[in-house]
Amino acid sequence: MNAFENYKIPYEVNPEFGKRAAYFCMEFGIDQALKIYSGGLGYLAGSHMRSAYELKQNLVGIGILWKNGYYDQVRQQDQTMGVLFQEKIYNFLVDTNIVFEIIVNNHPVSVKAMYLSPTVFGTAPMFFLTTDIPENDYLARTISHRLYDNNAEAKVAQNMLLGIGGAKLLDILNYNTEIYHLNEAHALPAAFYLYKKLGSVEAVQEKLVFTTHTPVEAGNEKHDIHLLDKMSFFGNISLEEVRKITNTYDNVFNHTLVALRMAKIANAVSQMHADVANEMWEGFEGICQIIGITNSQNHKYWADPELEKALAAKDDNWIQGRKKELKADLFRIVADQTGSIFDPEVLTIVWARRFARYKRADLITKDMARFERIIASTDKPIQIIWSGKPYPMDYGAIEVFNYLVELSKKHGNLAVLTGYELALSKALKQGSDIWLNTPRITREASGTSGMTAAMNASVNFSTFDGWIPEFARHGENAYIVPSVDITKPVEEQDVHDMNYLLDILEHEIIPTYYDNPSEWWTIVKQSMMDVTPFFDADRMATEYYERLYTVEVLAEAI
Repeated sequence: MNAFENYKIPYEVNPEFGKRAAYFCMEFGIDQALKIYSGGLGYLAGSHMRSAYELKQNLVGIGILWKNGYYDQVRQQDQTMGVLFQEKIYNFLVDTNIVFEIIVNNHPVSVKAMYLSPTVFGTAPMFFLTTDIPENDYLARTISHRLYDNNAEAKVAQNMLLGIGGAKLLDILNYNTEIYHLNEAHALPAAFYLYKKLGSVEAVQEKLVFTTHTPVEAGNEKHDIHLLDKMSFFGNISLEEVRKITNTYDNVFNHTLVALRMAKIANAVSQMHADVANEMWEGFEGICQIIGITNSQNHKYWADPELEKALAAKDDNWIQGRKKELKADLFRIVADQTGSIFDPEVLTIVWARRFARYKRADLITKDMARFERIIASTDKPIQIIWSGKPYPMDYGAIEVFNYLVELSKKHGNLAVLTGYELALSKALKQGSDIWLNTPRITREASGTSGMTAAMNASVNFSTFDGWIPEFARHGENAYIVPSVDITKPVEEQDVHDMNYLLDILEHEIIPTYYDNPSEWWTIVKQSMMDVTPFFDADRMATEYYERLYTVEVLAEAI
């Protein structure tokens, strides 16, 4: 009996999704109890795994068991942000007793595979790799300690653990993998493992598909090719051969570019991102076709069931009453963390997602005089909540977070929450009236948080980026900041977006909420109805099989 017999897919596979696929991702946001994710990439991957299970797809997930997770976001004595790396323990993961070696930096590193059964959280079968086992020395054990370690060599080793370790595990399990799906380029070493095993780039391309998320060429991961060679990133393939098969003849190894060259087909994560990605990579030789498959989120996990029933019953009083209950639930968290008591009757705006500078969490505050005048209104009051995790070494983003903390100390109707993970994310979406999204245009590849907000009777208020152009109709199911000329300096773009943001808030959103509630709830209901059919991850997981995994589509992409 082969090893996979104990861990084979424990349900009858839907014949429509019969091709054996493995999905590699550095992070998975599956459940609050499993803290192995940092933000949107993980939320997306977690929703994918849930929908793969619901559709009974022949797919397994491959990830890393992060001992310390991403980090725990805590508060310092003065309420500003602190970073805590805390060991995580999970009794629901099964030790497969499968231990094998990979070579990292010319040294053997032992890898153990842990198994997550579909019965635990309702996901496709999943395997998580760890090096934190007694067989390894301390340095090797740390490879699986911190998600997105800031040390370059540690990050390379993590990529190797995911890519080489994951591909080797599938061979040990005798899974006979037909499709290797890399969600971002972190698992790219799997391509070189396959090349050594299969003997040609063409053979690799028959099995490899790729999802790219980063809409700025400079933001894609790059390393010195000699460092990667030293680290055994390419296995025992010679550097000369690596250069030949990847078309890399300088010393800068671009992970995304090479993934696009070694995959048969790739997808961007929104239709707008597909346009941006194709333009971004247009001048590079040998890349595969890039199509658009818009990211989505698992409706069953994210949507409040009672709101769904109220919408289906066309019972406005039920919808409005349930929304107030959900706001009250959120506001108990606000009171617990900040000491501020918010009012469920008041228009509540939430900005919550990964803290990165291009997302501009503080944009609404940039005209401070006007901002303070708007939030000081007692006739038509508003409440604003911010939340999200900066990268723990991104001191600029942490500075913005702390600036908002200080601002909230001066105004009782502003709050900043820590601990933005799945549970708090769900509470914020269910408890908000407006979901504020302010990235610089073309920088947000997808931005799925607004989808799950709309599922929970929160209206999107956003710049025209990512998934929003496929969904939003201003004043009907969302509010949209008019597109800016992206050729202008970013300072001018910020001023443009800030002015429209405050204009729409002051002259459209606030008056509608308070003076025309019937119109407000019409917009809310329209948003809920519009988001579900297309932006449920069941559609996305289906498209992966139909447009990426099938032999016919792969053949067309040559």
